[in-house]
Amino acid sequence: MEFFGRINTFLTDSFGPFGPLLAVGVLGMFLILLTLPVLLKKEEDPLDKLRKAQAGSRLPKEKGATLRFDNKKDKLEKYSNFLEPQDEEEYSAIRLKLLQAGYRSKTAVRTFHFLQFALGIIGLIFGSIWAIVKMANGEPTTTNLMLTVMIPGLVGYMGPKYWVTRRREARIEAITNGFPDALDMMLVCVEAGQSLDQAIIRVAREIRAGFPDLADEFETVANEMKAGKDRTAVLRDMSERTGVDDVASFVTVLIQSSTFGTSIADALRVYASEMRDKRVMRAEEKANTLPTKMTLATMMLTVPPLLIILLGPSVYGIAQTFKQLGI
Repeated sequence: MEFFGRINTFLTDSFGPFGPLLAVGVLGMFLILLTLPVLLKKEEDPLDKLRKAQAGSRLPKEKGATLRFDNKKDKLEKYSNFLEPQDEEEYSAIRLKLLQAGYRSKTAVRTFHFLQFALGIIGLIFGSIWAIVKMANGEPTTTNLMLTVMIPGLVGYMGPKYWVTRRREARIEAITNGFPDALDMMLVCVEAGQSLDQAIIRVAREIRAGFPDLADEFETVANEMKAGKDRTAVLRDMSERTGVDDVASFVTVLIQSSTFGTSIADALRVYASEMRDKRVMRAEEKANTLPTKMTLATMMLTVPPLLIILLGPSVYGIAQTFKQLGI
């Protein structure tokens, strides 16, 4: 008991009255970090091992087979049950959001949750160190210490989610802006005698310099069609990956044109004209909101100085009058 009493006295003298509590919190955090690898490590199911062995035995053994099969093991695969949502609907939702943000890797969901977890832990460690520094330089309140520890951890945990959301919005905007030009170019290619597949390949190559995200989508569509996938399924997948209403309408037009046997060139001509009109309407909408924004900025930047110039002398004269009257 005397030993613990000395430790308590040392912590109180060094870090203030909350020294023992802070020491217990830091010790608990390090214990959690030490035990996490043990908790996350899960023995592989023997049935899963058997399935992998059978799948490996069915792989072609000829020379060059390794070029078609990626045998590299993901380091986060053994933590997949912890890092990936087990609910299929939740997993599909986060997977679709990452696809719309441009992250197409099979391990994107796993990596996303790992970054959230790792950055959250790093934020908590940084907050704890900062709390220790604050306690050494003064006596902050308990609420202040808790906020100092929790806010960096919360920022680190929400950082990847915020980044993916902003990346998704920027990508959707880029695809929306480049889609009318891509349609015009596709219409020219189709009217020149190229098939739809050839037109998509040509458009993907030509617009890459200005709109790389849209070019990637068209290139993916072309590769899937070359692989033999059904065109309707390929176009619907493109609509889901982009998350853009204009692309969804374009896919519907192509599917209906293919179903009813109408000319693809006529459908593209009409839809490209509508997209051009829609782009002009978006530009006019932004132009119409500009006066309102300028009015607010003008009021905030010009009205206060104007009031000071107009009312300042009068207020000063009234103050001097009251001073002379002794009021």
